[in-house]
Amino acid sequence: MIITFLTDFGLQDDFVGTCHGVIAKIAPDARVIDVTHGVRPGHVLQGALALAKTLPYMPAGVHLAVVDPGVGSNRRALALRDEEGRLYVGPDNGLLLPAADRFGGVAQAHELANAQYSLQPVSRTFHGRDLFSPAAAHLAAGVALEKLGPPLDPDELVRVELPQPEVGHNRIRAVALVVDRFGNVALNLRREQLDQAALAPGTRIELTCHGERFYAVFARTFADAPRGSLILYEDSYGSLALAVSRGSAALLLRVEEGGEIVLDLADR
Repeated sequence: MIITFLTDFGLQDDFVGTCHGVIAKIAPDARVIDVTHGVRPGHVLQGALALAKTLPYMPAGVHLAVVDPGVGSNRRALALRDEEGRLYVGPDNGLLLPAADRFGGVAQAHELANAQYSLQPVSRTFHGRDLFSPAAAHLAAGVALEKLGPPLDPDELVRVELPQPEVGHNRIRAVALVVDRFGNVALNLRREQLDQAALAPGTRIELTCHGERFYAVFARTFADAPRGSLILYEDSYGSLALAVSRGSAALLLRVEEGGEIVLDLADR
């Protein structure tokens, strides 16, 4: 059985390795695929988006995700099954649901409450080790989802708010969803939302960010623009994104995740 593993733990500390060890002791035959441990600490939306966009490329299995700023509070610990049979383990803070929605939504939800399938005593600050990793490992080893704890109503699970673009006739107000390590800025905007603009490669588009104007060229690839040019392109996950050829759009625009960017399509 495959276990995919996504967190905001980073790789400098022992957190990820400890969770791997817990999984290996319970389910030694499980194969763990590390999706990323570079989610910004506590950024649930970033983790939710990363999980949702990568799972279509992962084998179906148990999908363990821990971005949990509410650890130690009264937030619930979950195990879910989606309509296509994938299993998910993580906190009830919206992290898991955008991914489950890509596979038909949540068919079954249970709270992790059966002490038999956790490490005891459960730390107040490291549920990744004591609750989530053991639950994922037991599921991978064949334990039934129902044994992990009482059922929950899927409609009562916490959802993370996904910002939507404001699409007007000549102006689009978008939000930076993800800034990657290269400084590329993925927007909450997809190509089909620009269909009325009939953008062709080479089209020049005015942008406003922090009250400052910039001009981007609509391009298919980074190589379509001269070095240092700001480009608007469709990224590998189907989102429109901003990049600087051999540079950083995030640094140029001084934008972080959640920042607003306005595209003016009137004068092109």
